[in-house]
Amino acid sequence: MLKSFLSEIKDYRRKEGKRYKLADILLFSIFAILGGAVSYRKIHTFIKGHYDVLNEKFGLGWKRIPAYTTIRNIIIGLSVSDSEECFRKYSLKLSDLSEEKGGKVFISCDGKTLRGSFDNFKDKKAIEILSAFLPESRIILAHCDVEEKTDGIAVVQHLIKELGLKNCIRFSD
Repeated sequence: MLKSFLSEIKDYRRKEGKRYKLADILLFSIFAILGGAVSYRKIHTFIKGHYDVLNEKFGLGWKRIPAYTTIRNIIIGLSVSDSEECFRKYSLKLSDLSEEKGGKVFISCDGKTLRGSFDNFKDKKAIEILSAFLPESRIILAHCDVEEKTDGIAVVQHLIKELGLKNCIRFSD
C-alpha cells in the first residue's frame, strides 16, 4: 500500500536517468532506515544485503544494484512539497479518516519550539512547528511551520482545512 502512495510522487529526473523506479528506491530507503540505516551508504548496503528478497517480492529485475550516489541523488532530487503531500495522504488513509465514520474523531494539535533555532545576532526568533495527530492511533497527520507574528489558531484552521478533515473535534494539548 505504501508503494502505491510513493508512486504518486513526481519524478523530476530526466528520462535517461530513470534506470530505477522512484517508488522502489524510496520504499527500500524507508525499509533501510527502519532497519537502522543512517546514511546513503548504509541504505545501499541494506539493499545489497536484501536484494534477493526484494527482487522476489517486488520483481525488480535490476541489472545491478544502485550505487549509494544514485540513491543520494534520487533522494536529494525529491520535491519536499510532493513528498509531504504523499505522506499526508498515506497517513489519512492509514488512519481511515478519509471515509465517513459513525463516531467522533479527535485530532490533537500541538505546537513546539525548536531549541537552538534562534539567532540573537540577526534578531531571529526560534522556529515553531505545529503538528496535527490522532492520539488514539498515534499517527501524525501533518506538521507545518508557524511564521513569526502568526496566531497558532489560524494555522491549525488552515492545516485542518488543507487536510480535508471535516466533522472532527480539534483540541490542543
